Order: sequence, then structure tokens, then C-alpha cells
Amino acid sequence: METGKKNNNFTTEAEDRMIDEAFREVLNGYLQSNHRKKAEIIERAFAFAKEAHKGVRRRSGEPYILHPIAVAKIASQEIGLGSTSICAALLHDVVEDTEYTVEDIEQNFGKKIAQLVEGLTKISGGIFGDKASAQAENFRKLLLTMSEDIRVVLIKMADRLHNMRTLGSMAPNKQYKIAGETLYIYAPLAHRLGLFEIKTELENLSFKYEHPDAFKRISEKIEATAAQREAIYSNFAAPVIEKLDAMGLKYKAKARVKSVYSIWNKMESKHIPFEEVYDLYAARIVFECDDPSKEKGICWQIYSAITDIYRLHPDRTRDWISNPKANGYQALHLTVMGPDGNWIEVQIRSKRMDEIAEKGFAAHWKYKVGEGDEESELNVWLHTIKDILDDPEPNALDFLDTLKLNLFASEIVVFTPKGELLTLPVDATVLDVAFNLHTQIGCHCIAGKVNHKLVPLSQRLNSGDQVEVLTSQSQNPKPEWIDFLATAKGKTRLRASLRKLQQPAIAMGREIFAKFLKENDIPDNNVTITKVMGLFKATSREELYYQLGNQEIVLNDYVVKTLKRQHSATQRLLGMIWRRNKDRQEEVADEAVAQEKIGNINRKETYVLKYTETGETNFRFSDCCNPIPGDDVLGFIDDDGEVVVHSLDCPRANALKASFGPRLLSTRWDVTGGKFLAHIRIEGIDRHGILHELISLISSHLALDIRALDIRAEKEVFLCDLSVMVSDVEWVNSLCAKVKKIPGVQKVARV
Repeated sequence: METGKKNNNFTTEAEDRMIDEAFREVLNGYLQSNHRKKAEIIERAFAFAKEAHKGVRRRSGEPYILHPIAVAKIASQEIGLGSTSICAALLHDVVEDTEYTVEDIEQNFGKKIAQLVEGLTKISGGIFGDKASAQAENFRKLLLTMSEDIRVVLIKMADRLHNMRTLGSMAPNKQYKIAGETLYIYAPLAHRLGLFEIKTELENLSFKYEHPDAFKRISEKIEATAAQREAIYSNFAAPVIEKLDAMGLKYKAKARVKSVYSIWNKMESKHIPFEEVYDLYAARIVFECDDPSKEKGICWQIYSAITDIYRLHPDRTRDWISNPKANGYQALHLTVMGPDGNWIEVQIRSKRMDEIAEKGFAAHWKYKVGEGDEESELNVWLHTIKDILDDPEPNALDFLDTLKLNLFASEIVVFTPKGELLTLPVDATVLDVAFNLHTQIGCHCIAGKVNHKLVPLSQRLNSGDQVEVLTSQSQNPKPEWIDFLATAKGKTRLRASLRKLQQPAIAMGREIFAKFLKENDIPDNNVTITKVMGLFKATSREELYYQLGNQEIVLNDYVVKTLKRQHSATQRLLGMIWRRNKDRQEEVADEAVAQEKIGNINRKETYVLKYTETGETNFRFSDCCNPIPGDDVLGFIDDDGEVVVHSLDCPRANALKASFGPRLLSTRWDVTGGKFLAHIRIEGIDRHGILHELISLISSHLALDIRALDIRAEKEVFLCDLSVMVSDVEWVNSLCAKVKKIPGVQKVARV
């Protein structure tokens, strides 16, 4: 869905030709697919949408109708959807942006298309609103729609992909918000739906707008090493191709390069330079087979042929054919030692498996192979999502984080004592299994038996484990159990059970809070509760009430003074704001306070982060990621109107980008002094005198102030954690380069 539209009464002849050509591409692509040919209704939908959006332009200046045409093209040619979805994509903004209603759509195009357009209208304006509660509610609507008709979500994914492809015309702070929510929610959702190509492109585009310099640098290095990679792959593939040809197979063999985003992710998580990312590509073999029952056998024949030539890595074989992933992904993965001495992953798939992997299981599952297809793993996952939606988190960000657990989880397979198969995320525990089976089993779980051996309920499980849950009626759920759970379902059910147990204390706390407000003549609204939650570091209302009811905290005179001061400022602003009705009063108060705090900052312009030699600043550093001048950062305007600086890849910043878009700022540094703390990790081969050389280089030659130094040596290998005061990120890079020249040092990285 689009923002920043503008009206214009005409389109030029050239633009009309461009619109018709764009639509012809959609129609021709559809006519070449294996869907039933319903060109007439698609042409009618295009004409209807073109007339409805007449004179409206996108922020970039092009006619608005080009956006729904582009979304229809992605839905048809990149996801593989049919005429119903193409029509819905063409019409997806008509009800939201024009005078036409869902009834008009139904009258002209039938009930099914109208239902899809209505579903897309419900979740319009992006998943995330300006307020966390609205954001969580819209996300719930999206997920509920998935179980009713998954095509709504697939068209929404196409809409998001086109918006990301055209993000360059947006203001920098809008780019941060849209890229942030894309990486936080849409990319994991695409992954879960099996839309791997779209997931990869969404990640790359988000990365491009968040870290433009890093994106350009890595892209250039991939390009520069292309010839070298091609030579290595040809050398590796030659004997394999010879063997496969001798087997008489029809196949395609190719090298698939890692995406820019995944290379950067590996560099960041492993603290290694580009040159040390050895698995830059994977080899893929896709064979043709008309009989699905023979696919498994052919995969293992190819596996056998490859392992006859190259040495197999014993721990990196993945059989996704016998046990497909929850999103329908099937393939056989193995890792072998290549002729150049590096490990190379080989993915073996049939053409059918490859189509599911690239275009997505969702489209293939129900709307391509027919309505009568058996219930799939995806359906099971949708039921899990509904289970979470039945009892959503009171805190919107908790709700989203809980869902992310299920969206982007790597999977293991375990068995019950009766041999039933359970698919769980990596790091799942006995307690996860218990809550997966039933809430009551989870609440009364005391321990488990894994492969007939007694283990605690916190025991992490491995693929292939057989798990038995032991329970006791005297056992009750405990808050610390949340740390033992890896599944969204487990966390949701535990929190719901704890809330039931905590209800008496919560009810008492609610009474104490209401009485306190009444006695001190303080209004009971969202502003007040948010301020008190902030004072006591409570993450939700329930937590605040529970602490009050349990007498863990006390409301004193300091709280009264703080709230009175806040209330008087709010009242001055509320007098100037028109109230539409009484129900909107709290929302108006929220907006008034927010505007009072952030009204002096122009959020459309790049905010200059100033730090003078005297220590004066117009921002403060976040304590979660500790950025330093020169880092890629964003600004966030907090409740007190201060600009807080986060690293762009900080997990907390990701949540803020997804939830509080209007408070984000594009930033640039203007630092004329000051020293900042940086943490550096050094690894290498231990030898006599290396510590002395390190300290001498840092303190004498570079004149840096060491704040902490921890060095450990074990079996001739040393690890050093160093904290130093530096002026900016260039100092860190210079220090790392010089330390790496010390004989014996193998790796240096800021952490």
C-alpha cells in the first residue's frame, strides 16, 4: 500500500503507452502459465483500476496505476498465482483510496475477488501503525487472514516487494522504518511461506537502504571475485558432471552465490573479513523426473556419485526429503571437501522440489495443484499461529517477538514415546514438548526422559531424540521457565498460565493504583500508566499491577510530583486540540504529549549528531549497543523528546524500526572531540612477549587509553578482550589493522 500520493488530472500519451505495455507484460506472462485462461476478467480489472486511480501519482511522480500492475506481475510471475489473485492485486488499493466499495468490487468481479480485496484493505497502510497497540492488532489481522485465504498474504508480500524495489523515492526516515519492518517481519514471513527468492531480495533491499556503504563494498568484492569463483566451481563440477552424464540423467548443475545480506551477516556474527567467508556459494543440482515416487531414490544416487569423488563432511548432511521443512521445502544437502581444500555445500533437488523452493509452497500447495490437496505442514503451522492469536501478548513488542520465534526458526525433529513426529525449533527443550502437547502437561511438567534417560525440563533437544514428559499435579508454572522455552506456542501458553496464577495480586494492584490516582487527583489514562510503567521499568500493565499487589514497589510522593508535572504540560496542549468524541480522548492525550516532545525536530531532514570538545551533545548513546562516531546509526526520539542513537543492526533498533516509524531520524555525525568506549577481541597463537607487544603498541605508539584488558591462554592459543577509549570508528579500524601485523595474531575485530 502506498503513501505520498498526489493528484494530477491527466497522463501523457507516452505514459498511457507505458501503462498499457506494463499491463501486457502481466497478461502475456499469465497466458504462458499453466493456469486456466481467464484473460477477460483480468482485462476488466485493469480497466476498472486504471479508471479508479486516474490522475493519481506515486511519490516518484509516475502514474499510480503502475504500482498495482507491478504487484500483479510479481504475484503472477514470481509467486505463481492465478487470475483471481491477479485481479485482486490490480484492485488492491481501489477500496482504500477511491470512492468504490467492496460491494462495487463484488458486483463487478464476484465474491472471491471481493473477499481478497477486502482482506487486503483490512491490513492496509502497512502492518505497523504509529502506535504499538495498533501495530500488533494489524499484524494479528494479517495472520488471521492467512488461515482464511493465504492468497491475501501472498499478494501483500508482492505489494511489499514492489514498495521495497521503489523505496529510493522516500525520505530517509521513512526508508529506515520500511526497511526495518521488512527485515523484522516480512522477510521471516516470506521464509516461512517458502518464498526464498523474495525473502532474499527483501533482505538485500533492506540491507541496501540501512547500510548503503557496506552493501556497495560487499557487492563490489563479489563482482571482483566472480572469475576466481567460476574457476573453482568449474574445477569442482567437472568430475561430478562426467559422472551424472554417465548415469543418463537430465539435469542442470550451477553455482548459487550467497546473498550480499547473508555474507554480511556471517562477517558480523563470526567477526571475520570478506576474504574469510569461504562458503560464498553452494553448488545446486536440479534433475528432471516425471514420477514423484522416484525422486528420493535419484537424490541418493546423485549423493552416492558425489561422495565417490569427494570426501564427505560427516556432520553436515541434511535430509529434507524424508522430513520436509514446515514450509514445504524438500532437498538433500551434503557438504564435501572441494579440490581447493574448502568445504562446498551441494543441494540436490528434483525440478518439482526446486519450483516449490523458489516460488513458495503456499502457492503450489493449494492454488496450483487444486483444492483437494491433503493438509500440509503449512496448515499445521497456521493452526499454531491461531493458537498464539487466541491469547495475544498484552505488550505489542512481546507479541511480535513471540511470533518471530516461530517465523524464522531452524527446525529439529523429535519423537514421542509412541513414535509420533514433532517439528520444533532448534534449542527446543523438554518443556517445549510438554507445552506443545497440551497447556496442562506443560504447567505440571517436572522432568523428562530423552532416549530413556532422565533429564531436567530445561534439557535442550537434538534431532532424532525420543522424548517422554513426566508430570506432577503438585507442580505449578514458574516465571523463570520462560528462559527454558524456544517455541512461540510454549511462551504464549506459559504466560497465559502465569497470568491466571497472578490474577489475585494483579487485581489487588489495580485497586491500589486506581485508589492512588483518585486520592491524588491524577487522571487515569494511557499517558499516566505509561509514565508509571517507565518509572518502575515495568514492561506491561499486568507486570506493574502485579508488583504493586505483591508489594514489590510502592507509589510515593516522587511519583505524584512526576505525574502532576506531566499532567499540567499535557493539559495546556489538550486545550488546543479538537476532540471528535469521548472515546478518542486518551488517544488525543498521547498525541499531544508526543507532539510536545518531538515537535522541535524536523524528522524529514537528516539530524546532525553534534558532540563538542566540552562534552555538549544533542543526543545520547543507547546502552544496548554502544555505538561510536562513524558507525551506521539511526536516531530515535524517546518519550522525553531526547534523540537516542542506536547502531542500525542493534536488535532493539530493529524492534523500534518496526514499531515506531514516525519517531525515527536519519542521522549524520559532526563530532569535534570526545572519547568513546570500544570493545575489541584479539585471537592468535600464544608466544613469549606477545602481551608486552600488544600493550606497548596500544598505550605507547597509539597513545590510547586502556580501560579493561582480559587475556587468556590455553594450549598455545590466546584470546584477548580489550576495552579502549577512541575518538571514532576510524581509530578502531586503524588499531585493528596495526594489531593484526603483530606476529602470531590471527584475528582482530570490534565486538
